[in-house]
Amino acid sequence: MLRVLIDQRLYLRFLISVRFFDRIQVVIVQKAVWEAAQTEHGVIVQDTAWDGYEEIPSWIMQGYGTMANEAADQLRQCSVNRPTHVFVQAGVGSLAGAVVGYFANLFPNDPPKFVVMEAGAADCLYQGALANDGKPRIVTGDLKTIMAGLACGEPNTISWDILRNHVSAFISCPDWVSAKGMRMLSSPVKGDPRVVSGESGAVGMGVLDAIMCDDTYKELRDALELDRHSRVLMFSTEGNTDPEKYRRVVWDGEYPTDDTPQKPC
Repeated sequence: MLRVLIDQRLYLRFLISVRFFDRIQVVIVQKAVWEAAQTEHGVIVQDTAWDGYEEIPSWIMQGYGTMANEAADQLRQCSVNRPTHVFVQAGVGSLAGAVVGYFANLFPNDPPKFVVMEAGAADCLYQGALANDGKPRIVTGDLKTIMAGLACGEPNTISWDILRNHVSAFISCPDWVSAKGMRMLSSPVKGDPRVVSGESGAVGMGVLDAIMCDDTYKELRDALELDRHSRVLMFSTEGNTDPEKYRRVVWDGEYPTDDTPQKPC
């Protein structure tokens, strides 16, 4: 029997699809990485890297790159050869590093401007950029945020090297930004398709709205050269994974829009 160890901080709803497979036993543990390392023939599979553990994370980042490649193909089908901006969310930064690395290589002479968004409670990349010494930073604490998929306090060392050299802005976001993005994508303007996007997937929409519509961020908007002619690529990485939470945010207005500024860097 295959025994899969999952850190207990992950929501049980994510496990439903594998929990009842006949030959898979899913075990919730506090420190899955530690227990896997102590288990004979145990293999640690996760998308963050550290010194001595880089091969598997690099494979996973290559997989994320496939998504970026598919997005580029879809853009070309829409007669958009090159996006002017790429907004991508980050936890440890593996997805963001893969996406940024792909488009930086695809357009080496004229890359898009890259914007990386993080949950404010787990903004390790933002803190590294703020320190401005090239070294990664670790964020500690309970990392409490509705953006559970982004609640990571320690960056992937592989992706940090990519991001610190190519990203135009790192943004630390309070939860209301993600909630606003969820509501906007769920109820778009006439003619736009509806997108069902969860807490970790919709933060880019909320950030773009704030930058474009709130003059608090005019300086950032000008620095990024965002205007009505911009062609912004975003990635929704989560659907309606928690129906009750989704309904509370989208229907009931949980986490209403706040005037408290986001922290751009």
